[in-house]
Amino acid sequence: MPEVVDFLVGPTASGKTRAGVLVAETLGAEVVSLDSMAVYRGMDIGTAKPSAEERARVPFHLIDVCDQTEEFSAADYLRLAAVAVAEIHTRGRPVLFVGGTPLYLKLLLEGVFRGPRADWEFRRALRARAQQEGTEALHQELTRVDPEAARRLHPNDLRRIERALEVYHRTGRPLSQLRRENQVVVAGPKRLVGLCRARTDLYRRIDERVERMWVAGFAEEVRRLAERGFSRSASQALGYREVLRHLAGELTLAEARELTQRHTRQFAKRQLTWFRSLPNISWVDVAPEDPPEALAERVIKALAPMAPG
Repeated sequence: MPEVVDFLVGPTASGKTRAGVLVAETLGAEVVSLDSMAVYRGMDIGTAKPSAEERARVPFHLIDVCDQTEEFSAADYLRLAAVAVAEIHTRGRPVLFVGGTPLYLKLLLEGVFRGPRADWEFRRALRARAQQEGTEALHQELTRVDPEAARRLHPNDLRRIERALEVYHRTGRPLSQLRRENQVVVAGPKRLVGLCRARTDLYRRIDERVERMWVAGFAEEVRRLAERGFSRSASQALGYREVLRHLAGELTLAEARELTQRHTRQFAKRQLTWFRSLPNISWVDVAPEDPPEALAERVIKALAPMAPG
């Protein structure tokens, strides 16, 4: 039977990394980072990577795997994650994914859909129809050919409706049916635990983390990296894009800091919304005064009785 793969997820600044190190130590596990920005070398302060001391305590994977000048895609992540998991299992050790990037988690849990390439002529025709008839007309058409996808998509979600109709046009099969045949990236049963803090506590922690980033020299880190440039994917990192706007003269440094706090809070809210939609996740509520050791114990207890999904 394939080995169980465990996941510890939650919004940014919820305490995942410190708890994850303690959980991994107790379980004898190795940690695979589930963070789309920790892959970039040199982007250290703004991505809140595990400290050198934490990385010395347990092995971490998928951190510092490329330069910030390189593009790094979800496909790159999945390829490296599959290799890391296979190597960890070869050593007979458990795998613990720790992080909060929803797209990466979605692909690890559901597999990868190898759909047809974009048909730009077909898409242009759909967009012209949407302009004339409204997006709702396209949604009604999708209801006829793929009712399952139509139920899942909002009638105004033109981009996803367009893709679902495109897949049916190119393959003659509903997108919802093809997704059930997704290619599995990480095999085996999976157990998920999520950390949940009260919103006021989480937002306070986010604001304090950003303040610490600035004190630790975050703006200088961005300025140094900007001399070599950022790839499109790396430049999307929270905080980095705001400081880059400061360097371009669009924001003062104080405005960049405040905007980083606001955007990070908004991102955390989106993370929570997505994580809460997962059907097989066990939540651990975290109080402001909970020490990491107690939190790690509760995560392990949450994992123990879970039937792997």
